[in-house]
Amino acid sequence: MERSEKAPREVMVADHAMVATSQPRAVETGLEILKRGGTAIDAAIATNAMLGLVEPMSCGLGGDLFALYWEAESEQLYGFNGSGRAPTAMTRAAFAERGLDRIPLHGPLSWTVPGCVDSWFALHDRFGRLPMSDLLEPTIEAAENGFAVTPVIARMWERAAERLAQDPGARVAFFPKGRAPKAGETVRNPDLASCLSALAGGGRDTFYRGPIADRIVCCAAQVGGLIASADLAAHTSEWVEPVSAPYRGYEVWELPPNTQGIAALQMLRLLEGFDIASFGPGSVEWVHRFIEAKKLAYEDRARFYADPACADVPIEALISAEYAEARRACIDPGRAATQLSAGDPRLRTGDTVYLTVVDEQGNAASLIQSIYVGFGSGVVPPGTGFAMQNRGNLFHLDPNHANALEPGKRPFHTIIPAMLTESGRPRFSFGVMGGDMQPQGHVQILANLLDFGMNVQEAGEAPRVRHVGSSTPTGDVQVDGGTVWLEPGFPKSVADGLRAKGHRVEIRDDGLLFGGYQGIWIDRETGTLHGGSEPRKDGCALGY
Repeated sequence: MERSEKAPREVMVADHAMVATSQPRAVETGLEILKRGGTAIDAAIATNAMLGLVEPMSCGLGGDLFALYWEAESEQLYGFNGSGRAPTAMTRAAFAERGLDRIPLHGPLSWTVPGCVDSWFALHDRFGRLPMSDLLEPTIEAAENGFAVTPVIARMWERAAERLAQDPGARVAFFPKGRAPKAGETVRNPDLASCLSALAGGGRDTFYRGPIADRIVCCAAQVGGLIASADLAAHTSEWVEPVSAPYRGYEVWELPPNTQGIAALQMLRLLEGFDIASFGPGSVEWVHRFIEAKKLAYEDRARFYADPACADVPIEALISAEYAEARRACIDPGRAATQLSAGDPRLRTGDTVYLTVVDEQGNAASLIQSIYVGFGSGVVPPGTGFAMQNRGNLFHLDPNHANALEPGKRPFHTIIPAMLTESGRPRFSFGVMGGDMQPQGHVQILANLLDFGMNVQEAGEAPRVRHVGSSTPTGDVQVDGGTVWLEPGFPKSVADGLRAKGHRVEIRDDGLLFGGYQGIWIDRETGTLHGGSEPRKDGCALGY
């Protein structure tokens, strides 16, 4: 495989602790918390808070959060689901009355209850050490005094400028000079500083029952949203059992639905039956099998993945070796599938931030937080400085679908943190941002590491493939089989070879389409941490 024209980054190595995420100031914030004696979860919260300021199109107080956390003392891996639910007034009838046959991507009708703030406090209560006020103070200071906008984030800001200009609250929060800021300009967000100060002093109820809740509900009433005070007051997060599948002698851990994490596990189960290493990185045979495995997993995703509290999701069966063996037979090594349907395992009886932290005690946080597409719903409750998410767009209005909209139900979620263990101990904490790209990214990173022998930085720099457009609203593959996007760096012979197998192939020179990776490898032989960071983003991995 050809390497990028840009000089590759080196692996970051540290002796004690490390933070990796998509913006340098956020990385520095997490490191400072670690040096002050904070735990991995303390640093993760502080890093996430700073990301909500410096990368506001991707995350913030108006979004949801998921996490995996390895606690060294108990030697246990914990899963956390911090996603919000549909408001009581968010019914299928409400959309029918408005003449809508699907939930809008933008605007107040797409709001679900934000889970981020409750997640911070729940994680902190269990695994934190420093006061929450200490964790939020760096972001409060930066929001009051200003921060420099980095290049990739500036481009993301500009892409959303036309939509942001339509909302008064967004203009105040995100257009400090009447437009999207340019790279290198200093930006302030005093309203966000006020909200964070209120949280630091008054706790999570400030957001769900206090003045911030009042601002959200008042805005909803003014712009036609469905969230009420009772919806915010009723919000709870959930500790969940992580799920796993073996791959090349390791255990790969993901969170269960309502996330799409098990899609990565399904793909790995399918691919484990092939000698991937013999194909070589970037080869036609590897990419073809990867695409075909993705198609099979995503058809099941379209049919089954939903809030398990409201739907029967056959998780164990979907990620079982027996089901993978049966579905693997659907992969033709010589031809791309153009029509597939979801299986039934029960028959046999466009923006997110990811961050990872490892502290001196060996605790490891794998955390992902998002407001969904760039700037979420595009609506900022006046006086808050943050955009509300649009996760409700991912509900179906078909009452027979597993992910059908119901009040109090959590929508299907794309954001997924991951972790790799060996012999019951953590080896690799990682994630890949980017909507439907995320399971595809997880699989490619692991194949690069475990099949092709790359290090943690090389695994992220290697050109990626993304398969898109395979599913209809009913979950069946379209007759054309979707489209394969290849990054520049793949030889022309690979594109030609895939086309010969029946794939539609496009070369897409836009790194943001291929996800945003961060990872920390725990080298138990040397006692060091090895960090890899996405070259397509502004961020880095740093440690001490």
